[in-house]
Amino acid sequence: MVAPNPPQVADPEAVKRHPILFRVIRQRRNPRLRRTDITVTDEATVMRAVKAASLGNAMEWFDFGIYSYLAVTLGHVFFPTGNDTTQLLSSFATFAVAFLVRPLGGMFFGPMGDRLGRKRVLALTMIMMAVGTFAIGLIPSHDAIGLWAPALLILFRMIQGFSTGGEYGGASTFIAEYAPDKRRGFFGSFLEFGTLAGYVGAAGLVTTLYAVLDDGQMETWGWRIPFLVAGPLGLVGLYLRLRLDETPAFRKLEGGKALASEAADAVETTTKGDLATIFRDYWPTLVLCVCLVGAYNINVYLVLSYLPTYLSDELGYSETHGLLVLLGMMIFLMLVISRVGKLSDRFGRKPVLMTGMAGFFLLSLPAFLLIRQGSVIAVGLGMLALGLSLVCMLATMSAALPALFPTQVRYGSLSVGYNLSTSLFGGTTPLVVTALISWSGSNLMPAYYSMGAALVGIIAVACMKETARKPLDGSPPAVETQEEAAELCAAQSPDPKF
Repeated sequence: MVAPNPPQVADPEAVKRHPILFRVIRQRRNPRLRRTDITVTDEATVMRAVKAASLGNAMEWFDFGIYSYLAVTLGHVFFPTGNDTTQLLSSFATFAVAFLVRPLGGMFFGPMGDRLGRKRVLALTMIMMAVGTFAIGLIPSHDAIGLWAPALLILFRMIQGFSTGGEYGGASTFIAEYAPDKRRGFFGSFLEFGTLAGYVGAAGLVTTLYAVLDDGQMETWGWRIPFLVAGPLGLVGLYLRLRLDETPAFRKLEGGKALASEAADAVETTTKGDLATIFRDYWPTLVLCVCLVGAYNINVYLVLSYLPTYLSDELGYSETHGLLVLLGMMIFLMLVISRVGKLSDRFGRKPVLMTGMAGFFLLSLPAFLLIRQGSVIAVGLGMLALGLSLVCMLATMSAALPALFPTQVRYGSLSVGYNLSTSLFGGTTPLVVTALISWSGSNLMPAYYSMGAALVGIIAVACMKETARKPLDGSPPAVETQEEAAELCAAQSPDPKF
């Protein structure tokens, strides 16, 4: 897509001499919305789209969650060095490997989603994720096949990471383009409800296994069960996604109905998978996206992935005890996340996001000091402080991030920016924090790391535009009723002059 030429300013004297001519020119440049331009959403259809996208997201985080929660056991199975710290670092390094290929997945699937449509690509990423996770459950142990075991683990983790590169950008785009403008935050929050559901399912299953199996059974065969469950879940998610229609915003853009030959030209360019265009024309927004996602994901992985390991490895909690505390916090967040999404529709994305970022900056150190006390009440209060800060971001990001980019490059740009940031900062969080604690000897390093990320996030939120209750860039308005559409059209008509 060629960058548009800057608008030319007309000579004021010419405007005075030819007012009708210049009025016609303005109307052609900014044509009024027609009733057919406005998308009237059907709530039942929107909810089907939300369920299909959220289930895929739940499966993604179920897959990543079980690896995090089984990190200690997987270290014994695949990296039997005899040193607990080395095993844990090796396990988390393999966890981080999946994130190294996520940007490649985003660059591959993102432009494909802008070219072929959101639905097809989301079905493909679902298949790949299910296959990669299921295959991990079939890998023989290090004792059985030696170095081939960790090599196969890394291979299938890379398949997981590559497929995930197209998942979040596509799922959030899918929901954002289906949802009405005034409720995008509410519907978008269900995507992260799926994130929490995936983590809850993973934590619940792993907790149950730790409770009923001894260490020998877990290391022999128990660890395989959560990975093997992913196969049937993937088939269910694939079925739901294949039943959906393409998003209204993409259909209008594809058919040339969305105001403009410019939109059609943009689609034509995007079909060539022009990543260079994304980096050249949208790099300021990409930088903003990377900063927002980095601050967000560092705290997501710190709270939802790393904390159980922190409780068991640094504070001596049993695996079951740590997971139960986290499980209770995540269930609480699931109960309130849609309400926080509604708040972002009412008050705006920026105030809610800023609350979450400021919460981590101000409360991380007190929260970890409480957690370090070790009692159930202290740990619960510390995790609650982190969780309330986190839910402000969880409920809002899935509506805020897709609105940063125009429709014709939304899937590709968001996939590239999201996965670059997640690769650099999110997936490496457990590894970096574990290494920092080992290097410094201080188990407060997670708090300092969280505060640094939150400070970057505060600056990024301050720089972003408010997008709540507004149409997506490059798409016509989306409303809930015919009456609301009629009001929008009527609002553009000037009052009659007599």
